[in-house]
Amino acid sequence: MPRIVQHPKRTLWVQSYCPEAIRGLFTTLKHFLRGLLRYETLPTIPYPDIKPPIPPNYRGKHRLLKRADGTPRCVACGMCAAACPAKCIRVDAKESQDGLVEKMAARFEIDHLACVFCGLCVEACPVDAIRMDTGITSFVHSSREEFLVNMEELLEGKPATVAN
Repeated sequence: MPRIVQHPKRTLWVQSYCPEAIRGLFTTLKHFLRGLLRYETLPTIPYPDIKPPIPPNYRGKHRLLKRADGTPRCVACGMCAAACPAKCIRVDAKESQDGLVEKMAARFEIDHLACVFCGLCVEACPVDAIRMDTGITSFVHSSREEFLVNMEELLEGKPATVAN
């Protein structure tokens, strides 16, 4: 046997949605006064003053790794550029002088304006030459050209220190 649910009668006052508009205004006023009188209870972080905690596995700005002798670990295979969905990585190869590897990177550039920070370049690298563990997630420049990062800048990157 079906159960019959009795709904309250929809009066003209309820159909005008005035009670819901008043409830919404009351909620807005409540949050406004909470922020005005008890600011420390707000669930926000004052960003420039206090940085939010960043997980250690969060993908930040790229960096290139070096070998023990200080040369770039990149062998210019181009797999990172091929795996990149934004096509923001450019790699040019040259012959290696030391004989340990067949070729090395002559130019390695990443356009951070086009990068989507997906991490596919890190996954595709066969020699683990590129990582995204710098912890730098916010960077500001005054011109578009400064977002184009070359190999020298990528080699200067350092891994983020993890606070225990």
